[in-house]
Amino acid sequence: MNEHHDTGTGWPDEPAHPEPEAGPATEPPAEPAAAAVRDPEPVRDSEPEAEPAGTDWDVDGTAGEPEPEPAAGNAPAEPAPARSRISTAGAVIGLLLVLLGFAFVIQLRSNSTDEQLSTARPEDLVRILSDLDARKDRLSQEITQLQATQQQLAAGSQGRAAALDAAARRARDLGILAGTLPAQGPGIQFRFVSGTQPLKAALILDAVEELRDAGAEAMEIDGGNGVAVRIVASSWFVDADSGIEVDGHTLSGPWWLTAIGDPPTMQTALNIPGGVVDNVHSAGGTVIVNQPGTVRISALHQTGSPRYAQPAS
Repeated sequence: MNEHHDTGTGWPDEPAHPEPEAGPATEPPAEPAAAAVRDPEPVRDSEPEAEPAGTDWDVDGTAGEPEPEPAAGNAPAEPAPARSRISTAGAVIGLLLVLLGFAFVIQLRSNSTDEQLSTARPEDLVRILSDLDARKDRLSQEITQLQATQQQLAAGSQGRAAALDAAARRARDLGILAGTLPAQGPGIQFRFVSGTQPLKAALILDAVEELRDAGAEAMEIDGGNGVAVRIVASSWFVDADSGIEVDGHTLSGPWWLTAIGDPPTMQTALNIPGGVVDNVHSAGGTVIVNQPGTVRISALHQTGSPRYAQPAS
């Protein structure tokens, strides 16, 4: 029971601890964290419920509808592959790659055929180039002469005289090539001297073949015994007891081989590494070169009558 003291004013004394004034309602204190435990989620059945049609993942609204069974007699349609065929651009690229590989193989094979030239020495390449240039010049000169002859033959009244002159020149040329006429012109001479071992006829034949390839137009071989033989297309060489035998004539050493043609080209042809000069040196022999400027070939080749060949009309 509270006691009241009169202050003489008719009002009771204020309590030592005044009551709080009425104000806005304060929120109740928060419950402890342990009390904010959510209810466990309900356990779903083993079979999910059918989703309603028309949701975001069901665009056409057929999620819950059963798939139609294929009609009787019709095979089920197989799913189309992602890329059923190669594009046109891919086919073109593949074809180009095949063609490129084929061209590469052809190039490799063509390069392998030129292996001899790629491994040749500079001296050999110079000789080959010189031979080709000399052959080109001869062919160009022959073409020019034939064109001039053709123009003369077509010149009307002078055609007969031009024809006779062309026939005479042709006969002289054939006579030089066949060895039935003497010849002179710029050329070179090679002297073959045996060493401790006699030189073989094959070495002299190799020299003749090299000179022919270098453009020699007429050749003659002279032996140490004074016998001279004109070298033609049908000439043959064999070894003999006292030297070599050429077209049935025995020639003793040393031998002089005279050729009409371009002297530098013919000298280079015999001096290539591994060529005629090197082979003669390997056999113990010596080759002496002489360039007198103009040489003369006077030995003639005796031609016989053909036994089997007859003129053809």
